[in-house]
Amino acid sequence: MMKIEQLLTEVRSCTLCAAHLPHGPRPVLQIGGGARILIAGQAPGRKVHESGIPFDDASGARLRDWLGITPATFYDPAVVALVGMGFCYPGTGKSGDLPPRPECAPAWRERVLSHLPDIELTLVIGAYAQDYHLPGHKGTLTELVQSWRAHWPTVVPLPHPSPRNNIWLKRNPWFEQELLPELKARVAQLLAPAAG
Repeated sequence: MMKIEQLLTEVRSCTLCAAHLPHGPRPVLQIGGGARILIAGQAPGRKVHESGIPFDDASGARLRDWLGITPATFYDPAVVALVGMGFCYPGTGKSGDLPPRPECAPAWRERVLSHLPDIELTLVIGAYAQDYHLPGHKGTLTELVQSWRAHWPTVVPLPHPSPRNNIWLKRNPWFEQELLPELKARVAQLLAPAAG
């Protein structure tokens, strides 16, 4: 099996979608041996494209708060893998960022995930990640997130942590009252040093 460093070099030099990326290719992801938490998002936004750091924005700050972890823990590839459905910023459409490029996941996803054998918790953010990691789910985002116990404790569907979802969070107080305390406890359990 190819080593993670080799795979990352190959992914980061990918130009498969270059002709369709208005800002050019800049694959952004984070993986490391031993990671136990996988965050499966959509695709990098403009700010992440510029910095090259996954979730380096207000969404990332909120996501870290939801998980109850520090930036140091979040950005430790031996702890957290950050693997979007698309690795490059797809550009902006009429109502926000465009969807992940359709070429990316078929080209890379299985190869990348095969290097993450220790994942015990996968957080799926956004419709494309939810369709991939929870195939066959039906209903709205709200219905899917409300059904989180059906996938617990290995997969948790989440709304996007973007400030654009503030209205959704206000309309669904159960998310912060019921799901987030359980999620924080699960994350803390996975990050606790092994007893003994």
